[in-house]
Amino acid sequence: MLEALSEEQRAWVERVLRNESDVAYKRRVKWVLSSLELAPGLVILDCGTGMGFYLKLLKALCPRCNLYGIDFEEKVLRYAREHLAGPRVLLVRGDIHHLAFANESFDRVIMSEVLEHLADDLAGLREVWRVLKPEGILVLTVPHRHYPYWYDPINRVAEDLFHRPIRRGPFAGIWANHYRLYEPKELIAVIERAGFHLEQIEELTHYCFPATQTLVYTLGKGLIEHNLLPGFIAKSTHRFRGEENSGSPLNPINWMLALFNWIDSWNEKPRWLVGKKTFVNIAVKAKKVL
Repeated sequence: MLEALSEEQRAWVERVLRNESDVAYKRRVKWVLSSLELAPGLVILDCGTGMGFYLKLLKALCPRCNLYGIDFEEKVLRYAREHLAGPRVLLVRGDIHHLAFANESFDRVIMSEVLEHLADDLAGLREVWRVLKPEGILVLTVPHRHYPYWYDPINRVAEDLFHRPIRRGPFAGIWANHYRLYEPKELIAVIERAGFHLEQIEELTHYCFPATQTLVYTLGKGLIEHNLLPGFIAKSTHRFRGEENSGSPLNPINWMLALFNWIDSWNEKPRWLVGKKTFVNIAVKAKKVL
């Protein structure tokens, strides 16, 4: 991944991602950046931007691009505005089902882990198609319906025993506030119904540290968001502070991250993925072709 970037840019992205303990998230980020076909002057929309991590990366990788982010939650937008202030970046609150942008406004649209949150995924995609320019690119990721047992064992047990996932609360995991997860054929169908031409589809992340979802989001995220971690640990675990982590082997947090990354390296071995049917994500690159 990241072949489309320069060696200097790839090294910088790796530094920014140094604190990332969810290897599936890291793999999604790299896939998205590799698929955008970045060039000066592009107008890019991040749909469901959250705290603005993709915009943080794009602001540095494509400084002459015009960046827009939209999200419905004011809390995450407040964080994004505080950390992304500056020219060429505009953040707005809004509903993806009814985008407040003119037809054919954007060259690229990112929808990473967003479609599953929409009550009407087809309507959301048709809105994205509307605001995308002809030959514009949509880069999209969603959670896989057949996710690995070890990624979110709590939800796997809930689905096996009670025939329904946990969608709310601290143990919601991969199903948190989601209307649905996707199988590849389901995702392809809704993307094509929205009018897009499918360019590429890939299933991402089979191997990961056991209970990654619970460790990172149920436990770790809460501690970070409530500032309950000592400063030296926070700067080695916070997603937005990767550049502050020197990577020192004397830091025990880096031992844990090295273990997670070593397991993730198994996803780079094609022969180890042959016949595997469980993945954390599905990633798609599609075009608006008239």
